[in-house]
Amino acid sequence: LFRSAGRSSAGRAVREGARFRAVFEPGPVASREPTADECALVLPTLGVTPGALAAGARVASVGRARLLVPVSSRSELAALAPDFETLRAACDRFGLLGCYVYSVPTSAGRIAARMFAPSIGVPEDIANANSTACLAADLAGRGVTEIAVDMGDSLGSPATITASARPVVRVGGVAEVGDSVRELTG
Repeated sequence: LFRSAGRSSAGRAVREGARFRAVFEPGPVASREPTADECALVLPTLGVTPGALAAGARVASVGRARLLVPVSSRSELAALAPDFETLRAACDRFGLLGCYVYSVPTSAGRIAARMFAPSIGVPEDIANANSTACLAADLAGRGVTEIAVDMGDSLGSPATITASARPVVRVGGVAEVGDSVRELTG
């Protein structure tokens, strides 16, 4: 079991030399259509232009709600320059953790994403497994059951999170251990 923020999730981690391969089940995903007010206040703070926005925005949660925002391409995603102060105010108004903006999936399920969560003090997250789980659950309803999401590029720390939803959502990835690792005991 993985324990995080007062919850436990089924999962496993396997050491492979200097790397760890991990996968876990984040639990059930709740999802709904965003309201017109949510979209009207939140989307402009991200810098998403109407022409870049793709269909399918959702509010989803494995604990705390976030807005999933599809854009038409990786280049549109890379060009985003959110106004973090107004994004935080808009998210706080609706009780949203933040916004997970992602490119429309390729036929192979490859996606790029950026997670903005200023409401919890994280302007942009390098990698966000729970938001990827929310996206995987949503896309499974549209026939895409396996995804690989590239994140962190805009921060100079590329990461890829994998997820499947057949029928349970599972999220995972591989992490490489740096130069030194200390085991803490006691």
